[in-house]
Amino acid sequence: MHKLRRRPIRELTVEDLRLLIRQNVGLAHLLPLALEVLRDDPMAAGDMFEGDLLSAVLAINPAVWEQLPSLGRELTMIVSKLTDLPPSLMHDTATFLAR
Repeated sequence: MHKLRRRPIRELTVEDLRLLIRQNVGLAHLLPLALEVLRDDPMAAGDMFEGDLLSAVLAINPAVWEQLPSLGRELTMIVSKLTDLPPSLMHDTATFLAR
């Protein structure tokens, strides 16, 4: 994880973003990049499963979205268009949208 913190931000992979976001590292800087990826491919995958980046972003503490409301609105727009999600992502999406 320490190596990832030293990597230039634009060189981070989907997996790197997923790991750092799950650890709540640099969210103000990483969430815009993650949403950029999710805009193009909501089911973008790191090393775990299809949609694992979305899963990581949806699991963020709701207080973060209060601090970054424009990013929260953008994520809402992205996930509100999704259909045919796996059950776990459907649950995470519904939980996020209910907040």
